[in-house]
Amino acid sequence: MADQSIPEARTPRSPGTTEAPEAALKGGVREGAPVEGAGDERAAGKEGISRRLLLGTAGATGLVLGAAGGAVGYAARPAEATPLTSLGADQVMFHGKHQPGILQGLQARGHLIAFDLAAGAGRKEAAALLRRWSETARRLMAGEAAKQDDTDVARDAGPASLTITFGFGHSFFGRTGLEKQRPVSLDPLPDFSSDQLDKARSNGDLWVQIGANDALVAFHALRAIQKDAGRAAKVRWQMNGFNRSPGATAHPMTARNLMGQMDGTRNPKPTDADFDERVFVPESGSNDPAWMANGSYAVVRRIRMLLDDWEQLSVKEQEDVIGRRKSDGAPLSGGTETTEMDLEKTDKAGNLVVPINAHARITRPDQNGGAAMLRRPFSYHDGIDTDGVPDAGLLFICWQADPLRGFVTVQRKLDRGDALSKFIRHEASGLFAVPGGAAEGEYVGQRLLEG
Repeated sequence: MADQSIPEARTPRSPGTTEAPEAALKGGVREGAPVEGAGDERAAGKEGISRRLLLGTAGATGLVLGAAGGAVGYAARPAEATPLTSLGADQVMFHGKHQPGILQGLQARGHLIAFDLAAGAGRKEAAALLRRWSETARRLMAGEAAKQDDTDVARDAGPASLTITFGFGHSFFGRTGLEKQRPVSLDPLPDFSSDQLDKARSNGDLWVQIGANDALVAFHALRAIQKDAGRAAKVRWQMNGFNRSPGATAHPMTARNLMGQMDGTRNPKPTDADFDERVFVPESGSNDPAWMANGSYAVVRRIRMLLDDWEQLSVKEQEDVIGRRKSDGAPLSGGTETTEMDLEKTDKAGNLVVPINAHARITRPDQNGGAAMLRRPFSYHDGIDTDGVPDAGLLFICWQADPLRGFVTVQRKLDRGDALSKFIRHEASGLFAVPGGAAEGEYVGQRLLEG
């Protein structure tokens, strides 16, 4: 739950317009995305309308077909929204430099699912599976029906900012005879003091992240991916998450987690000079295998929040644990959410205004040798335990070029005295190598599986 920074919000266009102020729509796709390969390139004004979108909008009144959706935010800030009737038209491109689901704004619904290859399945079966999955992802992200046996769950909807992302776990390479292509960065994560991990809900040969701004669109994709697995792979574990819906607040803002805290203030920004260096594997000059160029490493943690204990604290006590004001996310040292935290400021009694064990102090990149990661989580709530305690918390997902320098560095620091640690519990964990985006005519992972 590292405290990271978010980029500036884009200016939303006025309702009824079809051109964003910062980028023209050309050939059905917005130009001028701030990061190459980002999902900010939305389909708009298409000449052809998908079968799924057409079925859902036929006979509707007052709805502009093919209009571009709200401008995208990044990471902890949800995408800016135009009127709710346009949310379904938002589209993210499947093909690109990076896989979708990394640079896009937080989505309202998410599913994380891990698979293990079936007994007897190897490299050949894995390649066929990734080919099927990539084609399904491309179609569904464009608002089209699945190629075979579509369930019609999303029949009435547009793409709704759907993204589908694929990754490989440590065990995948042994199962496919590709051990020599396994990155060193995929070595298992070390143990941490706050870990109480359920092995059955951790790791896996293959990992899929699904996000969308419509629950049925997200579920439709989940079922399609599961059905595509066929006999090649079986589900190891699956988790469901959510975020605030785009347009639910008066203006775009940093997301809040289930503790009520703004979560993600210091996420690295795409405009930072070292953003790509921190988040993505370079095309050359790294120790990673060539197939990981433009890819990233995803650390996935199911972090249970002990909400009954947390909610017993006063607001002042909660703010001291985090190091930021609960109302607006500003550091306790003063200013606004984006004001630089003054780590040396003291009160009249000489005590540090930001406590020495405050979460926001400990996770700062300048307190961790520059370590940073792009956080893109979902909250979760899986009901109430038999003892009446809510099973709720954060599906923590962070992206980095090197997990040892990113997540591991920060988590080790948190292990040594984070005030938040007594209110959370890490219950599941995974580390996955997520290759770069598939070019036109390619499937995700093709350079690994056919190299």
